[in-house]
Amino acid sequence: MEFTLHKTDVQSKARAGTIKTDHGAIETPIFMPVGTVASVKGVHQKELREEINPDIILGNTYHLFLRPKTEILQKAGGLHKFMGWDRNILTDSGGYQVYSLSGNRKIKEEGVKFKSHIDGSMHMFTPENVMEIQRVIGADIIMAFDECTPYPCDYNYAKRSMHMTHRWLDRCINHLEKTPFAYDYSQSFFPIVQGSTYKDLRRQSAEYIANAGAEGNAIGGLSVGEPAEEMYGMTEVVCEILPEDKPRYLMGVGTPINILENIALGIDMFDCVMPTRNARNGMLFTAHGTINIKNKKWEDDFSSIDEMGTTFVDKEYSKAYLRHLFVANEYLGKQIATIHNLGFYLWLVREARKHILEGDFYSWKNTMVKQMDKRL
Repeated sequence: MEFTLHKTDVQSKARAGTIKTDHGAIETPIFMPVGTVASVKGVHQKELREEINPDIILGNTYHLFLRPKTEILQKAGGLHKFMGWDRNILTDSGGYQVYSLSGNRKIKEEGVKFKSHIDGSMHMFTPENVMEIQRVIGADIIMAFDECTPYPCDYNYAKRSMHMTHRWLDRCINHLEKTPFAYDYSQSFFPIVQGSTYKDLRRQSAEYIANAGAEGNAIGGLSVGEPAEEMYGMTEVVCEILPEDKPRYLMGVGTPINILENIALGIDMFDCVMPTRNARNGMLFTAHGTINIKNKKWEDDFSSIDEMGTTFVDKEYSKAYLRHLFVANEYLGKQIATIHNLGFYLWLVREARKHILEGDFYSWKNTMVKQMDKRL
């Protein structure tokens, strides 16, 4: 993997760069649509390629391990071939999903024993077997196995968890060195900074992760319920330490405003289920604010969904029609809203990149934050 940093904004720490892998170029900053179980919910791959057009999407080790299982993915020749996607894929290691199981898992130094949410069967994730699973899945970027702490989190627990995450990282790296690529292309590995909302722990973790010398670095354990200002504070502390010549990935974030504010702090990569999940509930993100399309006010509004939108659904359908689909519980409504939201997220990060390169990102960002912080 190669990362080229083209420009940094003079009034903030926003960066425009390019990541190159064997599956093509990723222009940063980038938002990665979440394709948890080998599909981005409600979107055909054709629509994903041609309308939303992301350079990279995300899959999940926990879910793919349970279903369709690694044996099937190996027979298919990896996740790219299985789902018919010829661009980049990143896989989360499953640490967050294991965290979210709470009562159905037990964390030990060896790894995490957990109960499947599908059939109740018991499984064990260790740093070693999670690396092997991700080799078989075949994503272009694979993540270290870590423990994601909850919010709020006791300082001593956060410290113990952070040190275990670091020990797990060493085991991940050692095992990857013994485990060859499964297919005819390479994979890049990103470790994950932890430390909850404690600045001293975040600094310590960022230094440990930076010293690992990986091809990119991630920040985990945020967007788990903490106030936005806490998130920004932790991101700022970590970005001061992580190397400038490596891409930085903030996991699980977030709202459009969260994304712009974290771009300003030096983050290059994002993922979040919010655009797809909120779309299925009738919430549309736009450059001028958020629309609850189920509100009665849209019942006889025959204007297009979003005049500024970049996908075909934005001009082809009216707000009144989309509201009707939601009221009638037609799945097409959810599909249209999903395409719109993902298209908007990709437009937003690409506009951010354009303004970084043009040198006016900071003022543009502040204007956009004010505009988007409205209910229409």
